[in-house]
Amino acid sequence: MENISRIGMDTSKSIFVLHGVDASDQVALRKKLRRKEVVEYFRKLRPTRIGIEACGASHYWARELGALGHQVLLIAPQHVKPYVRRNKNDAADAEAICEAMSRPRTWFVPAKTAEQQAGLMLAGTREAFVRRRTQLSNTIRSYAAEFGLVSSRGLDKIEPLLARIAADDDLPTLAKEMFADLGEDYVLLQKRLDIIERKLRLWHRNDEQSRRLAEIPGVGVVGAALLAMKVPDPKAFRSGRDFAAWLGLTPKDHSTAGKQRLGVITRAGDETLRSVLVVGATALLRQVRLGRSHHSRWLVDLLRRKPPKLVAVALANKTARIAWKLMVSGECYDRTRVGTAAREAAPA
Repeated sequence: MENISRIGMDTSKSIFVLHGVDASDQVALRKKLRRKEVVEYFRKLRPTRIGIEACGASHYWARELGALGHQVLLIAPQHVKPYVRRNKNDAADAEAICEAMSRPRTWFVPAKTAEQQAGLMLAGTREAFVRRRTQLSNTIRSYAAEFGLVSSRGLDKIEPLLARIAADDDLPTLAKEMFADLGEDYVLLQKRLDIIERKLRLWHRNDEQSRRLAEIPGVGVVGAALLAMKVPDPKAFRSGRDFAAWLGLTPKDHSTAGKQRLGVITRAGDETLRSVLVVGATALLRQVRLGRSHHSRWLVDLLRRKPPKLVAVALANKTARIAWKLMVSGECYDRTRVGTAAREAAPA
């Protein structure tokens, strides 16, 4: 056991498979453990480098094994897959993790603290409630349409629609009872969502970095909180472009023979964070197009030449780069730069 230089560990709910090598990359360990045996086994092992594929429970194990003196490296699954041999099983996955962690070009995922994971749970719970609210409102609208009762779009139209349904004497009694049940669920869900959003705003106010990021146009409270929660170590990215690429906001590259061929955005990385930035950019563009907000010459010129959706993605890309710069430098967003650029663009 003294000659082990690194260990790849394939995790699951109850079975953990280890693959270790020595300094000369010769196999020195192959072992299968039950969940309750993992901590005790690594407590007896001398401190070493342990690689784990990044997943939901990997941050927990990084904290547990790190407390025992081991260096835990979390590896993104896409960096492990190329090293899996033809037959995929737990042992092959552990061997692939062990091989991937030795490669110089492998990127590692920063381990999150329990507090950071609690913040992400808050954001995830809010997202789940929003999806359920949308599903429930669509259910109410669709059933109401079957009885000839329609309403305008918007969540604020749901409660008036339920009031119209309750006052309609032509509806069958059973249908009105079902609408009443759906309405109770909708009101209760809205109250719970309001509580979650208050907690999210409180988290935002107590986090200095989130407050600074909210000053960026098109980000807002939700976007700033998600950026602060999901990017615990912004210095892991070499540049703002690398950060935008991690979010999937950069174009696919199919260049060959000296010819540059760029496609649509990759859509890699965190879908929630990417969609929040694009939605914020879309809302900002609407204000610019209506003349309610001034922005840089770059954005005004781009709106004249490109479709609005493409401009929204480009603006989200730029917003991501600005956010990375502020997270790394600790600076605040400087609105005077945009104001100067807007005044220069005004005569055009």
